[in-house]
Amino acid sequence: MPNYYVFLGPPGAGKGTQAKIVADTLQLSHVSSGDIFRANLSNQTELGKLAQGYMNRGELVPDDLTISMIRDRLQKPDCGKGAILDGFPRTPAQAEALDIMLRENAGEVVFVPLISVPNNLILERMTGRWSCRAAGHVYHSKYNPPKQAGVCDLDGSELYQREDDKLETVQKRLDVYEKQTAPLIAYYSAQGKLVEIDGSLEITQVTASLLQALAGK
Repeated sequence: MPNYYVFLGPPGAGKGTQAKIVADTLQLSHVSSGDIFRANLSNQTELGKLAQGYMNRGELVPDDLTISMIRDRLQKPDCGKGAILDGFPRTPAQAEALDIMLRENAGEVVFVPLISVPNNLILERMTGRWSCRAAGHVYHSKYNPPKQAGVCDLDGSELYQREDDKLETVQKRLDVYEKQTAPLIAYYSAQGKLVEIDGSLEITQVTASLLQALAGK
């Protein structure tokens, strides 16, 4: 039976990083909703064109369209044994649709790690990030500062802060996450599938906690 794993966590918690590591460890596909959207938009698929219309009008992409993109991705051969889902579902309605979708192929969500990080640490992690204009090399004012302030060590180009790493944007993203995800946490907790993981630790320690929790399932 195909087993699926839904990774939850606020922006900046390292959810995507851990999802990739665990996917490699379990030899499963890492299915990122962000990657799926970008691929559909880039390839101008029918789903991508429909999504682009909503985005151009500044509207949220409806659940049914998002679910259609996920369904299309999960039907690919590399997801036959299951997959690690990252960024989907975001709401209980999407979670219910996912359960129905997976049951059609005798699959189910078996494990939902919630990677928790205090908001003050997320703000520190994300608002301290700077990228170089030439190639996108990433620095951090505290954890990985450049040798010369404002200048990339590798190509000498100017460092700048992306809009989604600015304080106001990060705070807004955290507010949206908490409003959207609190009911989703309750949904999976009621099913006995949710396990909280301390995401404030070093990457290798978080991975070890995840794999230990997985082994107990």
